[in-house]
Amino acid sequence: MVEPKGRTVGGTEYSWCRAVRGGTGIAVLAMLTSKALDPSRLQNALNKLQNSHPILKSKLHYSNTTTFSFVTSPNPFVKVTFHNLHTTNKNDTVSPLQEILEHELNQNSWHDNPSSSSDMFFASVYTLPNGAWVVVMRLHVSACDRTTAVSLLRELLVLMEEEEGEEDEGWNKGEVDLAMEDLVPGGKGKKALWTRGLDMLSYSINSLRLTNLKFIDTKATRFSQIVRLRLNQNDTKRVLSGCKRSGIKLCAVLTAAGLMAAHCSKRSSKKYGIITFTDCRSLLEPPLSVHNFGFYHSAILNCHEMKGGESLWELSKRTYEAFANSKKGNKHFSDMADLQFLMCKAIDNPGLTSSSSLRMSFMAVFEDTVVDNGDKKQREVGVEDYMGCASVHGVGPSIAIFDTIRDGSLDCVCVYPAPLHSREQMQELVSKMNAILIEGAKTCEE
Repeated sequence: MVEPKGRTVGGTEYSWCRAVRGGTGIAVLAMLTSKALDPSRLQNALNKLQNSHPILKSKLHYSNTTTFSFVTSPNPFVKVTFHNLHTTNKNDTVSPLQEILEHELNQNSWHDNPSSSSDMFFASVYTLPNGAWVVVMRLHVSACDRTTAVSLLRELLVLMEEEEGEEDEGWNKGEVDLAMEDLVPGGKGKKALWTRGLDMLSYSINSLRLTNLKFIDTKATRFSQIVRLRLNQNDTKRVLSGCKRSGIKLCAVLTAAGLMAAHCSKRSSKKYGIITFTDCRSLLEPPLSVHNFGFYHSAILNCHEMKGGESLWELSKRTYEAFANSKKGNKHFSDMADLQFLMCKAIDNPGLTSSSSLRMSFMAVFEDTVVDNGDKKQREVGVEDYMGCASVHGVGPSIAIFDTIRDGSLDCVCVYPAPLHSREQMQELVSKMNAILIEGAKTCEE
């Protein structure tokens, strides 16, 4: 009999193990398909995925609250479960796809689990009244960052089209890849003790006491909800042209639009915390590819003061320059331990944050936008729409933006903690961002 393999989680993975128990870091990818679904073909594709990526057939093992390990089974074990739409709480204000996505974001298989181990990966199919289906994959974020989620979707669609019995040529059929901390280039993660102390003090003051959005309900049990921000092809093209002309990335424009939307009704100066996630795979030693599944993103925290009257493109340049300088100074490596420490401190002591909200920033964005031109492959398997994101109702930002350019159009899934923030409040914020982006794009073009 083949013995299971495993390793202890790294520092970043440990932070997510702590966070997921409270509700932040449940990654969900949901696909709406109108084509007749073959359950056996889906199960076979999932088996091949697990064989190709050991992290997907791993269990999270814990002997106590401070020790976590990945234990990898020699055989795939994820089984597809089937549900009807009425399994969720019917909400006529959102689409069935969004309703199911929100439902899955709040299914926490890792919350106060009394057993010594739990699965990292779950798959479900929801049958809709109109004969369509929603295929859902839910994963622990320590096993699935955004790059992993994108690769997982693309590989699954390819595998769904393969003939039964076709041999799968996996990328990694052995052990789970090393943790990010074990692959950081020599010297880039080091920091002098005095510098670390000053940075910790700065982060504590600037992040744990920021209050940027009005809290609606700080007492009720929290859960994650989403709103969607979309631009048509013409507006998206204008925004991207403005980015190219300004020498910045789309994340900076989304950041600036969010800051302007949040501050538009305030007359006094306010500071806002922005977390930017960057994929470190290509920067590690040895470098990893998008086929190395797991969590290999690092976070950079910058604080920006808003006084009112800022223009979109000037603010975009300012926020991007702050992020780029931080990354040039290797803060995505040297500050990893600091941010992980503060994250765990906030989890243990919510009172350190404003109104015990556990909000450590106003917004979280990703440095690089996902570009998806795979509509042809998606149509072949009947995929009409999909959304992917992670929950934020434990510790985290007030709003996290998961941006994708699909067939030339910007599509952002924006996640927030409810009822700390209400759907109406966040829909208003996103609508303002939308208007700011469209107007800014036209101004830049002129």
